[in-house]
This record gives sequence, C-alpha cells and structure tokens, in this order.
Amino acid sequence: MKNDDKYEVVIGLEVHAQLLTKSKLFCGDSAAFGGEANTHISPITLAHPGTLPRMNRKAIEYAIKLGLALHCDIEQHNYFARKNYFYPDLPKGYQVSQHTTPICKNGYVPIKTTEGERNIVLNRIHIEEDAGKSLHDVDENFTSIDLNRAGVCLLEIVSEPDLHSSEEAFAYITELRKLVRWLDICDGNMEEGSMRCDANISIRLKGETKLGTRVEVKNLNSIRNVKKAIEIEVARLIEITESGNKIIQETRSFDADNNTTFSLRSKEEADDYRYFPEPDLTPFFIADDFLQQIKNSIPALPETLEKKYQEVLHLPAYDAGVICSDKETVAYFEAIIKHTTNYKAAANFLLGPVKSYLNDHTTDIKDFIVPAEKIAALIQLVDESKVNFSNASTKIFNALVIDPKKEALEIATTLNLLQESDSGSVEAWVDETIAKMPDKVKEYKSGKKGLIGLFAGEVKKLSKGKADMQVVNKLLSEKLG
Repeated sequence: MKNDDKYEVVIGLEVHAQLLTKSKLFCGDSAAFGGEANTHISPITLAHPGTLPRMNRKAIEYAIKLGLALHCDIEQHNYFARKNYFYPDLPKGYQVSQHTTPICKNGYVPIKTTEGERNIVLNRIHIEEDAGKSLHDVDENFTSIDLNRAGVCLLEIVSEPDLHSSEEAFAYITELRKLVRWLDICDGNMEEGSMRCDANISIRLKGETKLGTRVEVKNLNSIRNVKKAIEIEVARLIEITESGNKIIQETRSFDADNNTTFSLRSKEEADDYRYFPEPDLTPFFIADDFLQQIKNSIPALPETLEKKYQEVLHLPAYDAGVICSDKETVAYFEAIIKHTTNYKAAANFLLGPVKSYLNDHTTDIKDFIVPAEKIAALIQLVDESKVNFSNASTKIFNALVIDPKKEALEIATTLNLLQESDSGSVEAWVDETIAKMPDKVKEYKSGKKGLIGLFAGEVKKLSKGKADMQVVNKLLSEKLG
C-alpha cells in the first residue's frame, strides 16, 4: 500500500444484526428468512393509514442480553424515534429507530490480532426496524420490491472510530458474530443478510488527533469482504491524498467481483433525517427485576471459558480458543470431560479426529452421532495402555462412527487392537528388532541416540501395532544402553 507508513487508518464499524424473534418488531408478521415474496406482510408492515405498532418484548430482551455481554451500560428509560428518509422499500417513508436514547451505551468488544489483544470501544447498540428489499434481477424493465423483511427486528452495533486496520476489523466482526450466535439472538448468516456491516473509513497523518474526512462503505455481506473493502478503500484514500486532491465525504459500495468500491451518494448528516419521537409508541422503562432475569439467563461467555480452560484445565491457548469458537463445540467438550479428567486428550480427540470427520462430511458438531461418553471411553483405553492413540483415533473411531452403539473396548477386541503389555512378549519383539539391525545398534552406542525411534518403529511394525510403546521404549533403553 503506497506510503501507508505515513498514515494512520481510522475505522468505525456499524453492524446490523437481525434478531431471531419469531415476529417483526412492531407487528405479528413472520420474521422468518425466505418465503415467497410479499407473504410475510400485513396492513401494519404495509403502513396502511390508521394502523398502529406494538412493541416486541423479545427484541428488548435480546438487545439487553447483547449489551450486558459486551459490558455496556443499559439505558432503563427508552423511547423510539422516527428517522425520516425516502426509500422505495421502506413503506412508511420513515424508519422507527432509537436516536437519543440507545438501549445500550459504551461497552467494548475484545479482539485478538497479530498485534496482541485489545478492546474495541463501542458507542452504542440500538433497536430499529429493517427495510424491505429491492430486487433488480426479477424484471428487466423494473425494480421489484419484496417487503417480507420490512419491519424485522434489528440491532445496530456502532463502534467508536477505534479500529486501525483491516485485520482488526476482521477480528471484530468475527468476535461479534461468534457472540450473537453464542447468545442465540442472531444466526450471524451474512450471506442471507441477517448480519450486515457498514464501514466508516478515514486516514490521517500519523501523530495527528483530528479525524480525516470519512467515507462509508455500505452493506458488506461477509467478513472477508469487510477486510478486502477496507484495504481497497484505504489505498484509494491514500492515493487521492498523495496526488494532492481532496477526499469527498460520501457513501460507497463494494463490488466483490472486481474488488473495487464505487460511489452511491453524498453522505447525509443526522440533521437530514429529521428525527423526532415516535408518537405511536409510548416510552418504556426497563425494570430492575427484568434486567436481573436477563443477566441470570446469559450463559458463560467465550472469553470466560477460554480463561478457565487455560488456567484450570491447563489447555494451550490455541486449544482453548478453537474449542470456544462456538457454543456447540464447548457443549461437546464439556460432555466429554464429564467422563474423563484427561482434558488435553479430550481436546486432542475433539480437535483431531472429530473435527476432521465433521470437515470431511460438511456437518456440524450438533449433528455428530458419536456420544461424548464414547470418546471418553476411547481416551480411557489409551490412558490404560490398552490401545495406542493411532489405532484409537483411526480404526476404533471410524468403527464408532459407523455404529455408535458399540463400546470402544468391544471394537478394540473385535479388531484385535488391544496392546500387548506383557514384558515377555514385548521383549521378544525388541530382541528380534535389535538382532536384525546390528549396524544401527553400533551407531546408537556411538552416540546417535535419535535412532531409538527407528528401533521403536520396527517393534511396532513387528507387533502389528499391538506392542505397548511405553514398555517397548523402556526395554530398548535398557538393552541398548
């Protein structure tokens, strides 16, 4: 990126998360994704004269839940406002949103990048209704309108201009998506539009404190596109500045097919929206006991569990991070460790054979057919030296996937995989190996101690994997030493 060492990038992100409520924000119309166009509608969605909105209690609950999880202050006195602007797929001609009293203020999103860990400061989280959808590919002469999405519950999560790279933006969106899924308030499916991101981007000379003129890139529909669009736009802004031209405040869009951004319109200011309190909805107050109920309903969060897994279960940071990437993986891991205290082995099985199977079969862990206690039984067989990890994680594991009702020990016995720990039998294999490799024995005794692995491998081969390798290594050390 040209002259990027001269400039500091400043980014603020606005993320819209579509809430998993059954009905829309102000009426009982279905909020489900899909459906035939203009079937999830009613006179209220269509803004017929005389219709009145009613507040969705679940949307308030979900907003508070996210706010508490992101360390926000909860605004107990709330009201809605009308945000006036014309849009073809906004039937009322205005959007009902929160303006001066967002339900959640301040807070932060913790992120990890190659630069380390830090908290991205939030400005606000507020509730608003979604617009419908303009379809440009249904009719070659006209734009079609689908109002199924109009009025669906949205949370807008607004950061401060506190991000300084595309990598930080990538990490931020990743963490937010993980959290809304964790809390079961949004499915985070950016491809379906249930989570969308607008990026406000500016540059300034390093050391300056005044923000530069910003541009907004709208409706980024994947985490990868957020990262790419920021990189492209930063390069464009630097090029404009370096050529002596002036950056214009505007709204732009990103074309993922040819990796370019293009102008949509000059940017509106808040005054252009002519906010005023929504007269058809009464202000509402969030009572202390309702707030406490929501606090009590929040599950242990990823950052808390990661810390626990590292400090209490002594798992490596990588293992803890991958396990805590989604709630279903945590649930399966927790189910395994109910039956074993070998936490590292539980992580190894989960992140090794289990995850490989899920990837190969493009399935989710919630649909994995092997019960967690069967994985714990596999771990026990290895811990007791009845089978080796290689056979446990391949042959026995594969047999369990085919028939999860079977027991691990039963499969090991049937497949003749139980290890031989009797020192007499193992010693015979060790002696045969040593006798076959006199030259290597001389090399070992002359100082090439790394050859112990070669001898052990040969014993394993002779025993067809049945020799207990702990006994093998002990005997080899004694006889070669």
